Amino acid sequence: MVSPGNLSIVSQATSGSVNPSFNGDDINALIERYHFSEEARNIVKLERLLPAGVLNRLEVNYPQHSGLRETRPFLFKAGSNYAGLDGFRKVCQILEENGVKLDKIKEREFYIEVYRFLATSHSLNIINWDNYKTDSLYQLVLPQPGMIDPEATRAYVEAETAEERARIVVDYSEKTNPHDGNQQLNKPWFDNDRGEVEFLEGSQHKYPQCQLVFDTTTQNCFSFCTYCFRHAQVRGDEDMFLQKDIAQLHNYLKLHKGVTDILITGGDGGFMPASRFAQYITPIIEDPELSHIRTIRLGSRALTFQPEMILTKKFEKMFELYDLLYENGIQMAWMAHFSTPRELLNPRTIAAIRRLKAHGVMVRSQSPIMNHISLFTDKNGKVDVNKSAQNWIDLANILAMLGIGFHSMYAARPTGEHLYFAAPMADIERVFSKIYNSLASINRPSRHISMTISAGKLAILGTSVIGGEKCFALQFTEARNMEWMNRVFHAKYDEEKNKIDLLLPFDTENYFFEDELKEIEENLSEALRKRLA
Repeated sequence: MVSPGNLSIVSQATSGSVNPSFNGDDINALIERYHFSEEARNIVKLERLLPAGVLNRLEVNYPQHSGLRETRPFLFKAGSNYAGLDGFRKVCQILEENGVKLDKIKEREFYIEVYRFLATSHSLNIINWDNYKTDSLYQLVLPQPGMIDPEATRAYVEAETAEERARIVVDYSEKTNPHDGNQQLNKPWFDNDRGEVEFLEGSQHKYPQCQLVFDTTTQNCFSFCTYCFRHAQVRGDEDMFLQKDIAQLHNYLKLHKGVTDILITGGDGGFMPASRFAQYITPIIEDPELSHIRTIRLGSRALTFQPEMILTKKFEKMFELYDLLYENGIQMAWMAHFSTPRELLNPRTIAAIRRLKAHGVMVRSQSPIMNHISLFTDKNGKVDVNKSAQNWIDLANILAMLGIGFHSMYAARPTGEHLYFAAPMADIERVFSKIYNSLASINRPSRHISMTISAGKLAILGTSVIGGEKCFALQFTEARNMEWMNRVFHAKYDEEKNKIDLLLPFDTENYFFEDELKEIEENLSEALRKRLA
């Protein structure tokens, strides 16, 4: 049923086109096709991680996204990883042997040399290679022609020597802006017991309640997203964030009682071994001076790229720690980044999610809305609002069916190959409005579409008409000064701007926060300057 005003979009599931009834033999065949290890098979069976009822409901509602009934043989050997130029070339070889020939290889290799490449067999196998050019995961995992500036790409492709190509790569890498939003200004410091100023080299503390930790063990990924905005970390830039000393973090937290949440990120927080994770959480559980910490967040895309790691005996050491957090009143939140339904509709990911949730883990999705991946254009290059919105409506409902919280949607940040993944904010607002109006309230994202800027996370609430003129209504969802969040303000309507901080104030010369933001940034810059000196 479509609501009045045609604001909502109904599911596009094709009723009657699938056999909705999974039985024991079907589930065994599914496990066999996905090459579950013997260990994983036993865990799935013992812990009932793939119940027929869940699979039936997902398949009957969303067959157009699902891999649950597919029978096509996988192309990539289970458990394999493909890294760097050699790995990419191996992927191309395997594809060509199976009738899929990628074009413009040199252009793709330029991207890999500037950033990095890593793909897991799981992520490669859930791509629909029968129709790969329009597959979202193909765009997410493999570099595409047209991603990088055409002039630089042409110079790389035409270079005659490896030395010349290397110079082009270095020159272009310096332009990729890996620390958008003045991230280097977010490094926290404190006066230690010796009266010295200590900087936390591997943390960011931009918002009072949440501290980001870039641990030394989390500086890798299971696959590299083509839109990555943390490429300074994964390619090992000199100015990457790297937290080596855990005790230093705890000392800082004791002096900052306003911090309630720690977000372990990277790279990928899922790389942290249980022994290292225990060093973080044990003092938080045992030391009364750290009792203000209420949530541990782990930022990871393992559920998309390598969910099988959660279906092992080895991971049970981590589950013991998750159980310990739960027993001590500390929320354990697994922050995933789902942006396509197909990421979820495979047995490995479903089983891994259910296993996490069985141990008190709150799985949530912070979801990037990226052109070519989760935002789609028509034949004229214009954003297809209905198709794009439907992707997200389906995703939101699948998240709900699996018990995953839809935390937020965020637009492409001005880093990496922003122009390839970005779209006009006006189009994104139209897509988001259709999503929001089409979902039950409990399944909507918890905040409006936002983009990170130096001042904070700025959301577009919608459009207004003031004095007969259309404008955007804006509000901070996070801010360098949290009092800024209390105010709704307006920007001039613009059909073309693809960054929220390019929007012009509606009825004032400057935004209300700009003078204070300048002062905050200058103070932080001066503190950093003194530290570096």
